[in-house]
Parts: sequence; C-alpha cells; structure tokens
Amino acid sequence: MTRGALTTIKLESYKPLRELVFEKLREAIVDGTLPSGERLMEVQLAEDLGVSRTPVREAIRRLEMEGFVVMTPRKGAYVSGFSLKDITDVFEIREALEALAASLAAERISEEQIADLYRHLDLFEKATASHDVEEWVKLDTSFHAVIYTASQNERLVQMINNIMEKILRYRKMSLKPEERIKFAYQEHQDIVAALSRRDREAARQAASVHINNAHISIVDILNNQYGVGNIHE
Repeated sequence: MTRGALTTIKLESYKPLRELVFEKLREAIVDGTLPSGERLMEVQLAEDLGVSRTPVREAIRRLEMEGFVVMTPRKGAYVSGFSLKDITDVFEIREALEALAASLAAERISEEQIADLYRHLDLFEKATASHDVEEWVKLDTSFHAVIYTASQNERLVQMINNIMEKILRYRKMSLKPEERIKFAYQEHQDIVAALSRRDREAARQAASVHINNAHISIVDILNNQYGVGNIHE
C-alpha cells in the first residue's frame, strides 16, 4: 500500500473510535484505495489513520467476518477478492431481490416517490451527457433507494443492502464504458415508466434486465482485464 493513501481520522463524531476505523477501512476497500490482494499491515494502517493498533486490529477482524478481508496463516490479512463465479452468484441474488422490490413498488409507490424518480431521470440525463461516473453512482444509489422504500418491505431492503455491500467496489467499473451509461439511463427510464403505470410485471422485468446488464458489463470488463477465473490469487 502506498504510504499516506489513507487520511487521518477526525475525532469529531459521536461514534466510537473502533467504528470510525472500521468504516474508514471498509470505504477504502470499496473505493479501491485498498485494492483486492492488498496486505493490511496493522502498524502502517494505525500510523496512516492516526490511531493505535487496537481499533485497527478490531476493524480487520470485523472486515474478515463481513467478507472484505481474508486471513492467511503465517502471512496475515489481505483485502479479499471476488472470482467471476462469486460475482455471478451475488448478481443472481441481487437481480431476484431488485425485481421483487420493483414489483412490490409498482403496487405501493406514492405519487411523491414517482415524482422523485422523474427528478432523478433529469439528473441522470445530465450525468450521462457528461459521462460523470461519480455522479452517476451517487444518483443510482439514491434512485434505487426510492424504489426499495416504495416496496414497503423492510426485510427485503435489508437483504438488498447487505448484498450490495459485496459488490460496491465494482459499481463504478460497470459504468466506465460510455455506451453502458447510455443503456443504463434508458433502463432507468423503463423502470420508472413501468412504476408510473403501476405495472408489476413490467417493473419486475425492467429491474431484472437492468441488473443483468450491469452484471454482464462487469464480467466483460473483468474478463478483458484479468481473464477468466479469479480476479486475484
């Protein structure tokens, strides 16, 4: 890891230090600051974050429990990677959950929420024109959050959020191809149109197509970059 890649934690939060360290490290893994295969050295991380080794050690253990870190005997802790099979497994689950959420939302969504989705489409159009991937990811997160809330199924929302954590680091990657952003924008339009008609089957199908295409985009990129098999050994 490049020295100084992580910034010092600011102790200005009501959260316990161990929670701040955990969130900081998880964010670094998700955004690629700590890439797959990176060895996590407690001393270096503690120095970079400006904390003692104890909260770093606790954070690494928690990250291991959540699948972000793997512990190798006599070698230490490493940022975990996904094989293409792992990614496919996760996306199969996500596709099913997102399709269910959209289907339920078509029946339960409010007029205010529909208006919110249309506002998102206006912002998506601008981000698509400028190919602003960072903005796209932010908008995409809030766009889907509206649909999850509209499903009015809290346990479903929890399941989707849990599964999303497993693939957050690959979301930006899926949108890098310019054509993918354009297609994703159209897919979002299809989802909103179905929800506006309160057509459960059309909403389910549109959400399913959207997630499947995101999956295909990621797999194509990883195959071209790393070849078939594990992203890292």
